[in-house]
Amino acid sequence: MASVEHFDVVVVGSGFGGSVIAYRLAEAKRSVCLLERGKAYPPGSFPRTPHRMKQNFWDPSEGLHGMYNAWSFEGLGGLVASGLGGGSLIYANVLIRKDEKWFVQEDAKGGYEPWPVQRADLEPHYDRAEKVLGGVPYPYADTTAKTVAMRDAARALGLEWKLPKLAVTFARPGEAPRPGAAFPDDNLHHADRETCRLCGECDVGCNYGSKNTLDYTYLSAAARAKADIRTRCEVRSFAPRQAGGYDVEYIRHVAENEGRATDTKSLPVERLSCDVLVLSAGAFGSPYLLFKNRAALPGLGAGLGARFSENGDLLTFVLRSRDDSARDGFRVIEASRGPVITSAIRVPDALDGGGGRGYYIEDAGFPEFVAWITQVAEGVTGVGRAARFGLKWVRHYFGLDAKSDLSSDFSDFFGACALEKSTLPLLGMGRDTPDGRMKLDAEGFLEIDWGVRGSEPFFDDMRETMQRIAVALRADFMDDPVWHLSRVITVHPLGGAPMARSSAEGVVNAWGEVFGHSGLYVADGSVMPGPVGPNPSLTIAALADRFADGILFGHP
Repeated sequence: MASVEHFDVVVVGSGFGGSVIAYRLAEAKRSVCLLERGKAYPPGSFPRTPHRMKQNFWDPSEGLHGMYNAWSFEGLGGLVASGLGGGSLIYANVLIRKDEKWFVQEDAKGGYEPWPVQRADLEPHYDRAEKVLGGVPYPYADTTAKTVAMRDAARALGLEWKLPKLAVTFARPGEAPRPGAAFPDDNLHHADRETCRLCGECDVGCNYGSKNTLDYTYLSAAARAKADIRTRCEVRSFAPRQAGGYDVEYIRHVAENEGRATDTKSLPVERLSCDVLVLSAGAFGSPYLLFKNRAALPGLGAGLGARFSENGDLLTFVLRSRDDSARDGFRVIEASRGPVITSAIRVPDALDGGGGRGYYIEDAGFPEFVAWITQVAEGVTGVGRAARFGLKWVRHYFGLDAKSDLSSDFSDFFGACALEKSTLPLLGMGRDTPDGRMKLDAEGFLEIDWGVRGSEPFFDDMRETMQRIAVALRADFMDDPVWHLSRVITVHPLGGAPMARSSAEGVVNAWGEVFGHSGLYVADGSVMPGPVGPNPSLTIAALADRFADGILFGHP
């Protein structure tokens, strides 16, 4: 019988938790194996055409090995990533620290969330993560229409507005920012990169390598430190070893199976062993793995599945912003220009001078190809323009119109482009109530009991502020259509394996170690005992950096 390959550390998942842990421990000369279920995405590999986008979803049993993993639960939808770099592949690059006073100690009225760490505990780890991720404020704020629009609305309403740090490369080292400037980079893809082209494609994958995603930062550094990074490897089970440490079983989703239905249950199982096992499969994946392997983990914390939060995610739209000084009466916002997010409005919490639970509202963008789709959506008014253009062409064809230069007619065919140029999506997030509960149903599928109703005052307050932003921009306001079905779509799921002071309250301690199971850690959004408030990626990375210290140097 062949011997089982052994590592000091096995890390499951390559998101903001797993990448940080893998790098820190490999840097410290530990033998590290990172297992990522998805594939790598070098520059130029993110799909743009419809037939390629159709394949860009994750369901290996149906032959789909793509990046987007879409989930649907009662009252909630979720979108997470599958690929080397995890959520960084599709996130909007925003690096904001959790507000100091939002590290709640007790909050029995609002979804009990006793944070066992505070801002001071994370400060040095925030510093370290920001440096690795290369966070800088957006440098084109004064000349980007959507950024100026957000600033103007915030000033009109007396709200706090700022330019958060973004994990994006806007300039070559030592040079002024310039879009599309090539620069060499020592990364695991062995590919050169380009500075941000301001194309709004952050959430569909950056084909130019402008985003400082985890594959270019932590994972490339981990690879240089000799970490064994394996893609297309999905962990199925794990269990404590009698001699200490853990056995890990996984399957491979080979490229040959992409595009064809596969019985994934019959794929060959491969095995590893390790002294330390770190689950970093995300707020859906890590709780799921803990539930599936619970029989091998006696005494697992009663908090498993508890304190689920969607971090207050809410999408709305500001439509047809007006400007009387413009020729056609519409304000140019051009949301497809710039990174997806460039600025943020912060509304304080009752904990720091506000009323209710605090939140952030950020400008959102979309790729230029979505702008064309938006233009098509104005097709009702376009029918008349098309008819007029067709008539002019027919008249010219039959010699009834001597005008041979049709340039202005072609231009008029597009109309005012009001919906496309004056629309601004708004992304809200904040301290919703972490009262959701995860479990496995009778068939072994993940189930989440969470609904908007438990956070209704929070969402009502956020929507009111969004409506005020629309008024300040002299625009119409529209909810995300799913809101009217009492649903939201989250891209920031949190909780399910929460940190706590004891196993009676949660799953892991303040250093990420599972209560009662030495050497088993969780490092991702699932450890949050409540919402982060702002975009959670930086806080997940900072926590993972702290957990790495605990593994390397011990903890109380």
